[in-house]
Amino acid sequence: MAELARDTLREMQLRMLRIRAFDERASKMVKRGHIPGTVHTSIGQEAQVVGATMALGTGDYMSGNHRSHGHPIGKGSPLGPLMAELVGKATGVCKGKGGSLHLADFAVGSLGESGIVGSSIPIANGAALSSKVLNNGKVALAFFGDGAANQGVLYESMNMAGVWDLPMIFLCENNQYALSTPAHTVTSGIISERAAGFGMPGIRVEEGQDVLAVYDAVSAAVARARAGDGPTLVEVITYRYNEHSEGLKLGTDYRNADEREAWLKKDPIVLFRQYLASQGFSEEELDGLQATALAEVDAAVAFSDASPYPDLSVAFDDLYTDKESVA
Repeated sequence: MAELARDTLREMQLRMLRIRAFDERASKMVKRGHIPGTVHTSIGQEAQVVGATMALGTGDYMSGNHRSHGHPIGKGSPLGPLMAELVGKATGVCKGKGGSLHLADFAVGSLGESGIVGSSIPIANGAALSSKVLNNGKVALAFFGDGAANQGVLYESMNMAGVWDLPMIFLCENNQYALSTPAHTVTSGIISERAAGFGMPGIRVEEGQDVLAVYDAVSAAVARARAGDGPTLVEVITYRYNEHSEGLKLGTDYRNADEREAWLKKDPIVLFRQYLASQGFSEEELDGLQATALAEVDAAVAFSDASPYPDLSVAFDDLYTDKESVA
């Protein structure tokens, strides 16, 4: 396990707390009608998100999926513009035009995310190719779920990355359910073992609720990519505590209460707090991190509330072609 500085350990916990507080607030805002549509939260998956994103460098690239508020937060994005984007405000990271499913923050290397399953994987592949051509030392990481693990675009991207030795990490967030479909009913074998067919290492992190275990695995993949040794497939076993999306009512038949209760006992934030306490962090300091995260989310909501909606005049800006007047 990596020997990390005290400040790094503190930052890991703070970023996990930020993601939890941000998603809990977003869930409430959807139910109160403050956010249009729905959101997909990462509550329960914070260790996997932060362990992976903090293993990347500041200038490295990443792409996300439909469950991706946490990824830019884990990479250091300020919360205000992210919250404003969820609400559709002009101060959002995508000027209010992306919403929850299409967050992007180039300032931290977040290239975007999408509700189309697996669609952001080749975007990260392209970023990895540009890094290799430019020889700038940057790596790219694509987050995708166990559902996307069965999409052809993943294997096209893995094949390309393997043939060209791209500085690329394919990270499967295996929370064991694609919406309501249990992974074991539609996925044959172990996802990480599929890496062998493309000439790259496959790593399976069974303890995906342990932020340090994820950090170690992804750090090894990043070091390999940065050294010019090509791509890695990393599969992290984790669990989402909330429903697939907020407000979706599928009942409880597809996952039983005992299973969820067992995973609740492995809450990544609780587990890491216990670890930090064993490393000499005081209860006051740990409580302070919680208070900081909550205050930051309050400030993000206030920023969003005070922000304007986009003016109608910008509706056709940022398109691939210029707008045309229709008589």
